[in-house]
Amino acid sequence: MEPKRKKTHTKAVLQTFWKYTDQHRGLFIFTICGVFIQQAAYVLSPIYLKNFTNALTHPGVATAAITAPLWVYAFLQFMGWVGGRMEMGGGLTMIIRAQEKMSEESFAYLIRHSYHFFSSSFSGALVRKVGRYKDAYERLYYSIQTSVLPAVLYIVGITTVLFLRNVLLGSILLAWVLLFIFAQWILIRRQQPLRHKRVEEDSNLTATLADAIGNQNTIALFAATQYEDARVHDASTRLHTALRKLWHFDLTMYGIQGILSIIIQIGLLWAAFIFQQRGALTVGDIVLIQAYIFGLFNHVWGLGREFRVIYNSVADASEMVEILQTPHEVQDAPNAKKLQVEKGAIAFTDVEFYFHSEKGVLHNFNLTIDGGQKVALVGPSGAGKSTITKLLLRLFDVKSGTIEIDGQNIAQVTQDSLRETISFVPQEPILFHRTLMENIRYGRLDATDAEVIEAAKQAHCHEFISQLPQGYETFVGERGIKLSGGERQRVAIARAILKNAPILVLDEATSSLDSESEALIQDALATLMEGKTVIVIAHRLSTIMKMDRIIVLQQGAIVADGTHDELLAEGGLYQKLWNIQAGGFLVEA
Repeated sequence: MEPKRKKTHTKAVLQTFWKYTDQHRGLFIFTICGVFIQQAAYVLSPIYLKNFTNALTHPGVATAAITAPLWVYAFLQFMGWVGGRMEMGGGLTMIIRAQEKMSEESFAYLIRHSYHFFSSSFSGALVRKVGRYKDAYERLYYSIQTSVLPAVLYIVGITTVLFLRNVLLGSILLAWVLLFIFAQWILIRRQQPLRHKRVEEDSNLTATLADAIGNQNTIALFAATQYEDARVHDASTRLHTALRKLWHFDLTMYGIQGILSIIIQIGLLWAAFIFQQRGALTVGDIVLIQAYIFGLFNHVWGLGREFRVIYNSVADASEMVEILQTPHEVQDAPNAKKLQVEKGAIAFTDVEFYFHSEKGVLHNFNLTIDGGQKVALVGPSGAGKSTITKLLLRLFDVKSGTIEIDGQNIAQVTQDSLRETISFVPQEPILFHRTLMENIRYGRLDATDAEVIEAAKQAHCHEFISQLPQGYETFVGERGIKLSGGERQRVAIARAILKNAPILVLDEATSSLDSESEALIQDALATLMEGKTVIVIAHRLSTIMKMDRIIVLQQGAIVADGTHDELLAEGGLYQKLWNIQAGGFLVEA
């Protein structure tokens, strides 16, 4: 399940969207001017159509008196076209620029969230949220610019004209417009929880699909396709149930719109007929009112539809805005400096850390590692070995206490400079779906091809890479799936060799290698460790017999510290672990 975040209100979404609009203020003003020109033309042109009609109904009127309003009408129609081009051209340009900025900034903020954030989220759902966020801006902007604002301007314009011509007709129209908008607003607000539910279920379905597709091999091996079919069916059913509720509400709204439209059309035409019979209105006025009614219907029907688009867009964007408003769990301190490493000495002092409760993973933890020292961390699962390395890399922040490198508190230096000084080789390395050259070069992005190949040779990658048809230009597949576990591990080691950082952390870096490959890689690791401070998380004790120190952990505390021979002579947990593994080796022999 993804982490719970504070719900985002409509105001927050609109403020976020306005920020990107305001960055292109000149273009926005140009676009709005186009809207004003267009709607002014559409409001004024029926007046001249009325004058043209009245002139036709009076015998003996001069030709000039008939053609003059027609020419003005034609000019206003042309200006409406000009305003429309300004609106569309300016709007398209601004949307493209805003969406480009949104994509870049949302990724930049998202990718800087913590290890905990991503370990608690579905990557597929996060990608979906970024896409919906960007698309929602386009729909919202178009709704306001091409429908809502033009409708408001048009309604204000024709209401003013009718008031000037006949106060009663203007009052009828104004009352109807206010009633229509109020009814729409009430219904749409009541519909908003259904929209949020639709977005939530859409994200859940995306996450379910991404989780299953990303683990297709596991599903096949456990013959669990029917079980996964059922999970997807359940998520799909919940989404379509939410959609059906939303659609049924839409049907109700369309019905109410239709009734209100019929009422205003019949009402205005009947009132116009009465006034025309009394001599208060001309035939041209009837034409004017009819033209306004048709224009009004197009706008108000569109207004109701666009209100729904706006609220849908807000709902679609709300999840990403929540993420953007969630503070980064691990942040650089104000005025953080770049870490300067000379010896690579590491010190954990009175460190307290826990994940979900006051029950500590590490309690009053103290550990000092001299610069250039090779240290192994051993202990049963849950002892805190991986937690120590994650805290050193600042994937999490300690609750209290300090971690220092060469006397510098890692909480007071930049995260980038900290991680640049540490090479980390995980037990199960994950590669990018990029070429082998790009994956190895990730250790040092400015490395030359020759340096990448040399690192690959030291890690004994070059042998299998050179046998591939495309060599170093071979794409490795998503998460490196086209490579074996041992090949992925050697690529990760090559990356660490290329990085050549002063501190090296190995999380059982040879665990995925066969015996022949492991023998080859041990020499490379010995070369890699020269002159570096090394922390090895060891599961197979046979791999760390020659380390300078072996730290034995149990329940987040150090229970023994010494060399391999010293710890065996001392007895205790290390000897117990060694005897279990040695017994296993004898049985295998």
